[in-house]
Amino acid sequence: MGSIRQKHPLPDWRNLGVIFRVALAANLFSIGAALASANSMQSWIGHVLVNSAWVEPMLFINLPLLAIFRDLLWRCPPRLAQAFVLFLVGASAMLLHDGMYFLALIESTDIWRSCLMAVTVAACLLFYFELRAEALSPRLEEARLSALNARIRPHFFFNALNTVLALMRSDPKNAENVLENLAELFRSLLKTPRELVPLSEEIALGRRYLEIEKLRLGERLRVFWEVEALPEDMRVPPLILQPLLENAVYHGVEPSDKGGEIRVRISLSGDFFQLEITNSAVSADRNPSGNHMALDNIRQRLDLYYDMEARLERHATNDRYQVRIILPRRASDLSLPG
Repeated sequence: MGSIRQKHPLPDWRNLGVIFRVALAANLFSIGAALASANSMQSWIGHVLVNSAWVEPMLFINLPLLAIFRDLLWRCPPRLAQAFVLFLVGASAMLLHDGMYFLALIESTDIWRSCLMAVTVAACLLFYFELRAEALSPRLEEARLSALNARIRPHFFFNALNTVLALMRSDPKNAENVLENLAELFRSLLKTPRELVPLSEEIALGRRYLEIEKLRLGERLRVFWEVEALPEDMRVPPLILQPLLENAVYHGVEPSDKGGEIRVRISLSGDFFQLEITNSAVSADRNPSGNHMALDNIRQRLDLYYDMEARLERHATNDRYQVRIILPRRASDLSLPG
């Protein structure tokens, strides 16, 4: 089961955000080392080029290897995993130095100096990622509490109960369906927010929610689904769809006497999964803090799960409001230790 990582200090070496941070730090160190050893601007540029010829191969060698061994490293004790990373970096530095010397690309025979520099940079990066993991721990707890507070609004619960009461005598079958859908919604609240769930469950939950609202709002609520064929093992953070649908109903449909429409589009685009919700824009000032709270909560959880690989976008016009969530297709990869 996928989850937000908490305890292991090593990052997700397959995450674009982690790769970007490592590459940026290594190149900044390369530029700084060149600046420290240069006597002039011209010599500094030469040193930068020489260091780049060393740094870039190190990145191309080690980042793919760490991505391959990611799951194995997460199952190891933290200090042993960190030691393996340092050993891998030091060994690759020595092999690269030896290869470059053999090809007459460098003149230095001080192989241990190259190894020490590479290991020092790697140790600094590991220390940074460990501090970052510790800093994220309070945010994880905050996100859990925020997820509990930002889920189904109380007004929906009371509206649903009123719908049941209204249907008890006139249409007991629909009243029973409302209670079943309501029970399923609240069952989803009991799941821990750190676990990824199948996308199919999120879609089913969203449909149940809209079925309840459809009975209450009748023809005022018009819903259109466009769901492409998606991988069965696709997993997403829990409750990213239902709060957006609730926002669409509360802000775009319910305030209007004529009602409004909601369009849900779920698709794959290359290596990314897209979820788009578009609704009629009627009320711009009806509890805007509630709308922002749900969006901020989802954005925070996406950041905790996917770092820089996921994003939430919103677009507003005079008569339309759209929210788009973009997730990496490899969401099912996140079988991470908790």
